[in-house]
Amino acid sequence: MPLRSRFATRSRNLPKGDSKRYGTPRVTRVARCSGGRRGRRGHAAANADNKRLNDGVVANVYTIQHQAGCTNDVKINPKLQLAAEWHADDVLNNRALDGDIGSDGSTPQSRANAAGYTGTTAETVATNPALAISGIEIMNNWYYRPDYMAIMSNCANSQMGVWSVNSLDRSVVVAVYGQPG
Repeated sequence: MPLRSRFATRSRNLPKGDSKRYGTPRVTRVARCSGGRRGRRGHAAANADNKRLNDGVVANVYTIQHQAGCTNDVKINPKLQLAAEWHADDVLNNRALDGDIGSDGSTPQSRANAAGYTGTTAETVATNPALAISGIEIMNNWYYRPDYMAIMSNCANSQMGVWSVNSLDRSVVVAVYGQPG
């Protein structure tokens, strides 16, 4: 049920006298988050749908590859996405991690193989000590690292899986790149 604003005010964007036509501004209730995973410190994980962010990372890598002269498409691969999800969860819940090696000693290649991918893989990881991370922050993090830029601009990396997870005080994005084999 929508709540009326405590003070009946006219929007500054409406022409004077048009409050009858457009109505009074209303305040609506915001759904409270409940349940879900808990992060390392007991904080509830922010179970948001990060599909838009993840797809944006793939689109940005496509752009970087085409700026480097590539002519191929970059396709999302569910097996690589699963490997990215495993590592993103691991990095989120193990504060000592911020790179390619998992808490169990796994590598990007071993995680991709365990997910059923048979080609060669590489990986980029971004962490942010906050609830959210933007596509611009991710690309700024990766673009200016020569090792990550080499991975992103490699035309042979024609498949990707991206996964991002958040807790109240940490965001992690993992992209796994694949060369079909």
